[in-house]
Amino acid sequence: MTIRRMKSYTGETGFVYQYYFVGQRRALAQAATEFVFDVTTDRKTTYSVSVFLLDRALEEWEQQHERKLVDAERYASAKMRLFRGFDEVEHMMTEGRQLLISPTDLEELLATLGVD
Repeated sequence: MTIRRMKSYTGETGFVYQYYFVGQRRALAQAATEFVFDVTTDRKTTYSVSVFLLDRALEEWEQQHERKLVDAERYASAKMRLFRGFDEVEHMMTEGRQLLISPTDLEELLATLGVD
């Protein structure tokens, strides 16, 4: 049995989210890597939120910065996109289950972390 460390994030929407990282995989429906997080706001109902790092976004960033993103940086971008969803989406369970990282998003997310 895998025990995962639950983390918390207070969104600008006023909700306090508890979440943990489940894993990553190739997305089936689109050219992307899917990062899966389990999320709850009440500790009773847990639902999955998928963050899709589009291949196009990754390729553009790597070409512009002339280096590959390491796995930790890819995960960090997914986690930051999850946080942005917590801040912006009023009803995550019904409206925020699939979040995308576009080329513009990837640049912004990594810049906030100081990744160049």
